[in-house]
Amino acid sequence: MELEFGAEVRDQNGKVLGTVNHLVRDTWTGEIRKFVVRRETPDNDLFLTPDDVLEATKGKVKLNASAEELSQR
Repeated sequence: MELEFGAEVRDQNGKVLGTVNHLVRDTWTGEIRKFVVRRETPDNDLFLTPDDVLEATKGKVKLNASAEELSQR
């Protein structure tokens, strides 16, 4: 999976949610365990896992949930 700092994050419907602001890696394996999506004020930042990602390419991440579903978590 190609999650990278600064990548644009979109929900499953294509709505831009923000950018990847922080990556949390497993200290033993180096695998990404969580990541933070920085959003514009007044929206709260999102704390997600790789399980939330539908596809990731260089510079872009598409999630497997809508913005509405994410706001209910």
